[in-house]
Amino acid sequence: MSDYRTPTAKVRGLGASGHGAGHWIAHRVSAIAMFLLAPVFVWMLATSGAPDPDATRAFLASPAGSIVTLLTLTAALYHMRLGMQVIIEDYIHKTGTKVLLLVGNTLLTMGLWLVTAFFLVKFAL
Repeated sequence: MSDYRTPTAKVRGLGASGHGAGHWIAHRVSAIAMFLLAPVFVWMLATSGAPDPDATRAFLASPAGSIVTLLTLTAALYHMRLGMQVIIEDYIHKTGTKVLLLVGNTLLTMGLWLVTAFFLVKFAL
């Protein structure tokens, strides 16, 4: 069966990897989230008396401190995952290695997020 679409119609809206526009938008949204959240997180941590271990624990145990910390690290880890995915897809050409690195990238990011969430819950309780 022949495909009568033009070459432009076949690739419209798709980048080289087939999901470029959505990935680009997600990366920009996570960058904007970090741009907004990171200064708030740093300011809140700095004003909490952070060098003191007890003050830091109290900050991380507080609802506002734990929520801002989790939101900031979620945005940063997601942004990191997307950036590493682009690097892997662009520079690794062996399919098996690429798949292994992409899975490892996702698992590492999820693991770091779970450790963060676990310790925030532990501090809160």
